This record gives sequence, structure tokens and C-alpha cells, in this order.
Amino acid sequence: MKLITFTVPCYNSQEYMRKCIDSLLIGGEDVEILIVNDGSSDDTQKIGEEYERKYPTIVRLINKENGGHGSAVNAGIGQAAGIFFKVVDSDDWVKESAYRMILDTLRRLLGGEQVLDMLVSNFVYEKVGEKRHKVMAYRHALPVDTMFTWKDVHHFNKGQYILMHSVIFRTKLLRDCGLQLPEHTFYVDNLFVFQPLPWVKNMYYLDVNFYRYFIGREDQSVHESVMMSRIDQQIRVNKMMIDFFAERNPKTLNKKLANYMFNYLAIITTVSSIMLIKLDTEESLAQEKELWEYMKAKDRYIYRNLRNGILGISMNLPGKMGRAISKTGYNVCRKIFKFN
Repeated sequence: MKLITFTVPCYNSQEYMRKCIDSLLIGGEDVEILIVNDGSSDDTQKIGEEYERKYPTIVRLINKENGGHGSAVNAGIGQAAGIFFKVVDSDDWVKESAYRMILDTLRRLLGGEQVLDMLVSNFVYEKVGEKRHKVMAYRHALPVDTMFTWKDVHHFNKGQYILMHSVIFRTKLLRDCGLQLPEHTFYVDNLFVFQPLPWVKNMYYLDVNFYRYFIGREDQSVHESVMMSRIDQQIRVNKMMIDFFAERNPKTLNKKLANYMFNYLAIITTVSSIMLIKLDTEESLAQEKELWEYMKAKDRYIYRNLRNGILGISMNLPGKMGRAISKTGYNVCRKIFKFN
């Protein structure tokens, strides 16, 4: 059995997938690398076959019809042989020194009295054209170098949350919680780091800059113009998060877990709202109103808490002046946190 499976979703990734895969191969026989070719029309499959031939005990190529990022992650979860599981997008890579520390930590924790459910590490925004890269670290929010539970978690700052790039899950946990990401939908990484959380009991935070998140290409899904063009998919994911949280009943969850999930949902809803406000059409403004009405109809407790929070208030200021203030606030946050 492998220590960890890395799933690399690939769609027309011939230009950059080698850098990603080469960075993961450093893990040697402890790791499994699943290259999931999601119906590519370029040389992605050919490159995957090349790596599979060269590293038959480490690399496996999975060819499938195009189903989107979520579909590729689902395929990885379904076929993973590793005890732990991580998604690495094909245009990203990992840092060798931190990678070795990650593997050492997973080995050390394996077989202990407490079962590790989720390991968190830092990631770095490798933004095009910038010499200084922002690091998303969690040392003020999470205990460092020790096993902990939700009761030990500290306060997360605004704009600080656990992304797909930060997290390694126990593979069986992902299967046990029934995680199934929607197909042909962008932004499903938010569901990947949201839905498993109620099943997560034991966590570990390693304060190393492991994952390098490449950002800034104009065709990337997180680029603002692309997000605005795909706003329907952002809203779909947003509503799925609302549905899931309401069905879990936040009042029954650990208080710190519920607070974290509230704040994460608030951030995603803020992004949805501001994209609709920036589109500034009659249709988009109606969609923004409908999103909040959807939440209200689903669960008034969640609605009241999010609507009356600082992010909810800032997204619901009345009139053109209110929308202008919302846009300004968003642009300031974008500059500080560099999230797209």
C-alpha cells in the first residue's frame, strides 16, 4: 500500500504537466501519482503514457471522457491506493524540502494511537509577474507540529481559510463521507475542502511552504473575467455548500467547526455576490438577490448569521452607491489577499 496518492487532473495540460509530475516523483515508492486525463485533445495522454512506462510502480494514467475537474478528482478518489490523498493541479507543483517533511510526518503519524484525518500545510501564490509571493500560512490559527482536534483550533483571520492546496485527507475518510463532486462544473475545490470537515476529528499542521499555486494566467478559472463569465457555476457550487451546511445542522456541530464553516460559506457567498454586482446587469442583480433568498428559504439561522455579519452587510448595501462601496471593498481585499 502506498503512503499517499497524488491525483493530477489534466485537461490539455501538455505545456506544464511535466513540471508538476517531476516535482511529485521525488517521493519515490512511497507515493502513487494518478494522472487523470480528462478527455484532452492535445498530447496530455501521450505524456501520461510516457511517465507510466518510465515509472510503472509510481505513475498510473487514467483516461476518461471529459467531465471537468470534479469528475477527475472523483476518479482519483475511486482508484487511489494511498492511505492519504491529495489533489495537485497540473499547472502547480510542490517544493522538494517541504515535500520530504510532509512524507516524514505522514510516516511518523501512521499507526499511532490517534488516526490522522487531515494534514494542513502552507501554500504559496506563484502569481505571474510578481517577484514577492504571498504565503497562506496558518500558524496563528492552528497548533503547530502536534495532533489536535477542532476544540484546539484558534481564530482564523478574514481571508484565511483552508484551500485544496493546503490539505491532505485520509483517503478512507473521503470515501466514508461519500464525497462526490459535480461534473462539468468549475470551483468544485470549495466543496472538496468543505464537505468532508464534519468527519474530520484529528488534524496536524506542518508549518512548511509545500504547495506552489500558479496563478495569473488570463484563461485560469479563478481569473476575475473568467469567474464572471462562469458565474452560474459559481452560484451552483455556492448553493450546494448552503444545502450541505443546512442539512448537517450547524447547531449540532462542534462550535469551532461550525464557526469555521460559517466563515468559509460567508467568503464564498461574498465572492458570488460581488461577481454578480460587478456584472451590474438587471439579470445579475436579480441573481444576487435570489442567492440570498435561496439561503433564507433553506435555513433562516444560517441566513441571519451570514446576512448580519460584516461580509453579509458589505454585500447588501442598497443602491448604486452601496454597490460601489462593495466593489471598492472587494478590490482592497483582492489586493491584500491576492486570491485571483
